[in-house]
Amino acid sequence: MSAEQIKKKKAKTGEKAQKKKPAEKLAFAPAYSLQEETIRYPAAKLKICVIGAGAIGGVVAAYLRKTLRNVYLVGKPEQVRTIRMNGLRVTGVKGNLFLEMPAKDRMDTAVDLVILAVKTQDIKEAIAQNRAYLKDALILTTQNGVRAEKIIAQELGEHNIVASIVMFGSTYEKSGTITYNFEGDWIIGRAFGSNDEKIKELSEEIAPAFKMTVVDNILAMKWTKLFVNANNCIPALLGKSMQEAFADIEMAKISIRLLKECFAVADDNKIELADMPNFEVAKFRGLTQMPLDEAAKVFSGIMVNLSKEPLYGSILQSIKRGRPSEIDYFNGEFIKMSRFGRVGAVLNTKLVNLVHELEKTKKFLSNEELRQKCSIGE
Repeated sequence: MSAEQIKKKKAKTGEKAQKKKPAEKLAFAPAYSLQEETIRYPAAKLKICVIGAGAIGGVVAAYLRKTLRNVYLVGKPEQVRTIRMNGLRVTGVKGNLFLEMPAKDRMDTAVDLVILAVKTQDIKEAIAQNRAYLKDALILTTQNGVRAEKIIAQELGEHNIVASIVMFGSTYEKSGTITYNFEGDWIIGRAFGSNDEKIKELSEEIAPAFKMTVVDNILAMKWTKLFVNANNCIPALLGKSMQEAFADIEMAKISIRLLKECFAVADDNKIELADMPNFEVAKFRGLTQMPLDEAAKVFSGIMVNLSKEPLYGSILQSIKRGRPSEIDYFNGEFIKMSRFGRVGAVLNTKLVNLVHELEKTKKFLSNEELRQKCSIGE
């Protein structure tokens, strides 16, 4: 019987051709194909634990997992519950990523590499909870400021510490949900001693997920990054994104004055600053030597165009979550230095005090209120 005769018979008897039902959507479906990723990325060599399920830790764990790294995430109990139930979601500059993530409230297995992504003030607690699995692992810091490596060294010794500077930006929306605002270098190097084969292996392991740059003077670069973070407090005091806060030229003027004070304090204390990839200290310093109105316009333009999505600095993210901020490890560092030199840190001191007041009251300032409070020494 020909195909045409079969077709006519089915029509005569009322028999209908079977149509394939569309596949049912799973309650949880990864946003990528494991088969495709297996072909694209080399096999994992290191077992990794990311401690800290916030903005940076969440993005790092998610993209390491996406590239089939052998990774699990350690977070606070409420974060762990959400991630186990709903998975980990990252949206933003690289599209939408939705995946399952092994999550625990503390380490329970030995690993080769620990990526420490908690705030500086939480390092000692993280070490106390996971000490048994930290002493033999390579520890990669991600903290802003210049204190993290010293704190870890006091607790665990210097031999396994790798310092880093994270130049990509992300925002913690809620447990298990992160916005990846913009991409950037992940700069790494031995905090104490020279780079070695372990650093090379670490860099190669993370490279499928992030742009890795190995440097020999990482601690000097961390001082440079501190100048970038010094402006974090201004949007925090306003309760606004970086873009919205610095669209106001008056707020940009405060930043320029603040940076000028930071350079004066650092120079007085003979702090070594080093250029970072795509970030030259001389150009940054030159901004503070321009006429204030002109410099503020340039700075405003840079900050407004940081990312497509609103970027909320780490200080504001902490305040919104009801947690202590890193202000004492940002601007507070310049205040500490000023006590031993000839140059004061009046504006830094004012801003640190305002942030601590905000942490208690949760009352944000208006732009005009902040301008008036920071008019000292203008």
